[in-house]
Amino acid sequence: MHSTPSRTPDIHPAARAYAAEVAAGTLSRREFLTRAMALGVTATMAYGLIGLQAPARAQDAVRQGGTLRIESTVKALKDPRSFDWQQMSNFTRGWLEYLVEYRADGGFDAILLERWEVNADATEYVLTIRSGVTWSNGDPFTAADVAFNITRWCDKSAEGNSMASRMASLIDAATDQIRDDVLEIVDDVTLIVRPSMPDITLIAGFSDYPAAIVHPSFSGDPLDTPIGTGPYMPESLEVGVKSVLLRNEAHTWWGKGIIGEAALDRIEYIDFGDDMAGIFAAADADEIDMVYESLGEFIELFDSVEWIRSEAVTANTVLTRANQMAEIDGTTPYADVRVRRALAMAVDNAVCLELGYSDLGTLAENHHVCPIHPEYAELPAPVHDPEGAMALMTEAGMQDYVHELISIDDDWRRATTDSIAAQLRDAGFKVERKILPGNTFWNDWAKYAFSTTDWAQRPLGVQVLALAYRSGAVWNESGFANEEFDTLLEQAMAIADADTRRGLMQRLEEILQEQGVIIQPYWRSTFRHAKPQVVGAEMHPLFDIHVCRLGWAA
Repeated sequence: MHSTPSRTPDIHPAARAYAAEVAAGTLSRREFLTRAMALGVTATMAYGLIGLQAPARAQDAVRQGGTLRIESTVKALKDPRSFDWQQMSNFTRGWLEYLVEYRADGGFDAILLERWEVNADATEYVLTIRSGVTWSNGDPFTAADVAFNITRWCDKSAEGNSMASRMASLIDAATDQIRDDVLEIVDDVTLIVRPSMPDITLIAGFSDYPAAIVHPSFSGDPLDTPIGTGPYMPESLEVGVKSVLLRNEAHTWWGKGIIGEAALDRIEYIDFGDDMAGIFAAADADEIDMVYESLGEFIELFDSVEWIRSEAVTANTVLTRANQMAEIDGTTPYADVRVRRALAMAVDNAVCLELGYSDLGTLAENHHVCPIHPEYAELPAPVHDPEGAMALMTEAGMQDYVHELISIDDDWRRATTDSIAAQLRDAGFKVERKILPGNTFWNDWAKYAFSTTDWAQRPLGVQVLALAYRSGAVWNESGFANEEFDTLLEQAMAIADADTRRGLMQRLEEILQEQGVIIQPYWRSTFRHAKPQVVGAEMHPLFDIHVCRLGWAA
């Protein structure tokens, strides 16, 4: 395999300016790391710019071997670019790895990339592929493999392919495929990517869970002749019951001692449904060693049995949206902005946080951009005015309309939606609640007329807006389409400096509020528990479970 001499990449000019802001106290360390490392500054260089030593990758001593049992939803798999459950990727992470990884501190780690460099206006990315990596079938991992995956991600015609929303600057609008001039394979370890416009989101997009790297022979089914670069292989998957990873003894994994130890022989994901009582009972009966997420009163219950709690302050959230395109009995009730604004005005977000999530989070502002996003612009709190809400609904002629509000049947999402329904009724609106089991709910989650959905964190606010609110995006469950919004979003995604981007972000946030697109009450702190002897189980802000770092303490 051809290789090029290693060299220290140049520090992007914007990174030095960001470091000066940290020194002046006007920029947080988290925001600095997200901004600087997305532009190709390594962790060592980034921390050095702010006068600190980069922390070593946390990995306690682990013993080789053993089985770890993780409570988690077990879903049927599909093409990774269309993954819409984090739990899908946590299983396939055993053999399908990523170019980069989002860090809990806000930065990015190189995984299958060794490094990346971005020019001053973010119109050219030079990706250096990690040398010495092989696929589990013995093929060398090269720049051509990365080009193959980026090309797949840009195929807008592929059903459910949300990666196309993340790669919009690489796609030819006329063909809905990657532009011919986007990729240049320089050699086996060097790939140049040239967006059609400045785009500062690509590295963050590479870190998202649908961005798993597949072999060029990939058929569309991750379980069909699974070939990967990771240390494990799938043994079995039974939907709703259990999935199992086994160490791939026939494959010499490149990452041992570099990104992890892959110490376990066997990893089991076991599905106990959405009821935390059943999950806690399984822990109490010694049927599991670690949970995907601890919720509500069970956080303290897990504490009481001396499992170790980890917490992440996140941009994970829950929102209730009216689908503006939904047709009901020949009408589109939520196409009227007055109806949507009335629904939002009737809800006090603080009540939702208290009743729905036990105040384990912070209030949101109905626009889906979080204070931990680098380009967040603070807006006044949403107006809570039940009387004004009814007046607006009456003006729209919808005061007698019966709103069917749908949610999944679990703990916090059901409770949050119940609190919204109660407040809508208190304002005089007619509301019927429909509660669906998880498998049923997620089959059509983007199509319901009026429902509640939880959204995972993304590193950048513009990423979230592009995924969820850009016209025609695969995950645009609100049916929102607004020319001013799309234009400003495209401009914002082209601005590398987050402070400059914030001016456009303020208007984007205002549009979402003004149009009543969502009721978004709070940002979640998230929790995970594991037995004291488990290593590598800490809650990640994106719910990632990095299987190569799991193990039992030595």
